[in-house]
Amino acid sequence: MEEKILKDILSSNDRAARSLREELTRNNITAINLMSSPGSGKTSLLEKTLSLITPDIKPAVIQGDITTSLDVDRLSSFKVPSIAINTAPSGGECHLEAGWINDAYDRLDSPDINILFIENIGNLVCPAEFDTGAHKNVVLISVPEGEDKPLKYPLAFKKADLMIVNKSDLIEVLDFNLNSLIENAMKINPSLKHMVLSARTGSGFDSWINWIKEGMEDD
Repeated sequence: MEEKILKDILSSNDRAARSLREELTRNNITAINLMSSPGSGKTSLLEKTLSLITPDIKPAVIQGDITTSLDVDRLSSFKVPSIAINTAPSGGECHLEAGWINDAYDRLDSPDINILFIENIGNLVCPAEFDTGAHKNVVLISVPEGEDKPLKYPLAFKKADLMIVNKSDLIEVLDFNLNSLIENAMKINPSLKHMVLSARTGSGFDSWINWIKEGMEDD
């Protein structure tokens, strides 16, 4: 019975995700879903991204959290349309669902945007199971987490189009093997692209911004 209920939930979510993705595509909006463990730097990545993007990128942000609007508040100085989704009223779910994102998108009321960043809840398990309606999935892993995360949480890396290795400024001071991380990720998803950057220093962000622009052209 529980398995059937889960299948029904996922099936309903998939339908909502397809509908949202089609609507975003019609409106020439590319949606990027960001997944990571807590503390990997999703919000820091967005802060640095918003400070560096060129005028042709017109972003909006939907951020998921179990409680609080702390992350979306951090972006307030950038004056971009943004909405926080709190899952506590829905049982404190550790993921975002397509229907919730669709409701938040409708409330954005921002016809001029062409990029929608979805900052999923900090978790490498549940978010990978639910299609958000995004065109691209990005999995973020930070250097302090170590090289084994793709092997421990394979679904997030299997579903991702891009792996970002954040906090690269710590590579030299930690016992971290970048090649080992990449090898582990490629075992799970041989077509996974990857890039190394630091949200603190801005190193590597040219590649990230270019990847965003390429995704806009593809979609």
